[in-house]
Amino acid sequence: VQLVESGGGLVQPGGSLRLSCAASGFTFSNAVMRWYRQAPGKEREWVATISSAGRSTYYADSVKGRFTISRDNAKNTVYLQMNSLKPEDTAVYYCHADYVGLVYWGKGTLVTVSS
Repeated sequence: VQLVESGGGLVQPGGSLRLSCAASGFTFSNAVMRWYRQAPGKEREWVATISSAGRSTYYADSVKGRFTISRDNAKNTVYLQMNSLKPEDTAVYYCHADYVGLVYWGKGTLVTVSS
């Protein structure tokens, strides 16, 4: 099983980034997918969830209205579109798969929001 995140980088406040997570080694279309993040010196926190078919999405209050989670089951990929980024969004962002009771994590991609 592999979850490989990409798309992180340095962006100015107010800017946008799109993260991707490419999955392999399991039946992606049966997995609930999530994004988490961990800021320096803080605990990892949940950001967003998308159901297996993509019909339902959920967001942490801190990102609601700014971030959008989506998925393409034909490409085995989940995305996180991040708009109106703030310095407090700076963190390592992790992809998470919940597949028939098993949990998998990616290694993360760093997002830095700074002028």
